[in-house]
Amino acid sequence: MDSKLKEYATESELRYIAAIEEFGSHGKASKALGVNRASVSKAMKRLKVRAAKQGYAPEHDMTHTAPESHYVKGVSTLYGDEGQIKQQWVKTDIDKQVYQEAIARAIDSACEGIVPLKKTPVPKATVADLATLYTITDFHLGAYCWAVETGDDWDIKIAEKVLVNAISEMAHGSPDSETGIFLQLGDFLHWDGLDAVTPINKNILEADTRYDLLCELAITLSVTVIDILLKKHRSVEVVICEGNHDEAGSVWLRKAIKKLFEKEPRVNVNDTAFPFYAYLHGETLLGFHHGHKVKNKSLPALFAGEPRYRPLWGQATRTYIHTGHYHHTEQDKTEEGGAIVERHNTLAGRDAYATRGGYLSDRRATAVTYHKTKGERSRVIVTPEYEA
Repeated sequence: MDSKLKEYATESELRYIAAIEEFGSHGKASKALGVNRASVSKAMKRLKVRAAKQGYAPEHDMTHTAPESHYVKGVSTLYGDEGQIKQQWVKTDIDKQVYQEAIARAIDSACEGIVPLKKTPVPKATVADLATLYTITDFHLGAYCWAVETGDDWDIKIAEKVLVNAISEMAHGSPDSETGIFLQLGDFLHWDGLDAVTPINKNILEADTRYDLLCELAITLSVTVIDILLKKHRSVEVVICEGNHDEAGSVWLRKAIKKLFEKEPRVNVNDTAFPFYAYLHGETLLGFHHGHKVKNKSLPALFAGEPRYRPLWGQATRTYIHTGHYHHTEQDKTEEGGAIVERHNTLAGRDAYATRGGYLSDRRATAVTYHKTKGERSRVIVTPEYEA
């Protein structure tokens, strides 16, 4: 056995390697360990594949490895006349899973010093069977829009006033439901790091501020919204969904809000590390997804079949799934596969990309109130209002 392979091995693979070194073959090692020979052979093949992804496959002249946070996506080798290696180029890229896990660990560590907020007084009377869902999607906090070019002005000052006014107006017009659900349906933040670019394709975005101020404002606004809902409802559920603009931002925002309200028993933050989220209100199931991974028509089957949500689906007599992503409604609502799927509009101003692409959508947000057994009972629709 190549001893360097141990650097890439799991604990079970290390046991197999030790047995192979001691007994001299896969067959003898498997007999000594009391496992099937094929299990040992397959494990060793998987180990070699894993090592090769990191750049280590000496039988193919690959010995220049990538750091733990990266993987090798290509190797080019220049050989001399006698087959010797003259030069070698190793192309690497970031391992997204490792990167996201590192971000999650860093966020958990950063949140350790956050001091939880004080409790808010409980409202005197609420309606036990009702839950009101306040949906904010594609808010693009931090984006900059110039009305002369796009038809809409949008910056962090406008965004702050629009959000607070919208939530306040929706809360005022909705019933005094026992439960309020703050659904932040993804792309709350316009970008996801120090550079104002899209996370995947690195398209340059029009930004209004620096990322550190954007982070501070996102936390402050989220706390403000939750505080408004705590004064209206006996309990508040918080769902902060992953979007395509804020894959990492949604993680740290969710962790920070969870830490801030950990001593407030009336607030529950959904900490699902999965881009599909659900909440069961009596016999009414509410599903949430930004809309960037799976199309609306496929979502009922996903929630019905996903093992972690299958029990909830079985308990529900009515199911409603909410999405965003496209900034506009999709035939208002579709009803198929045992669920009503609704795509929500954005409150945000139209940016240069949407303007130049000819994309149009009404700007609005909706609060929907659901009964435990009878499903949707009422809704309040608001449009952007702010003082210039």
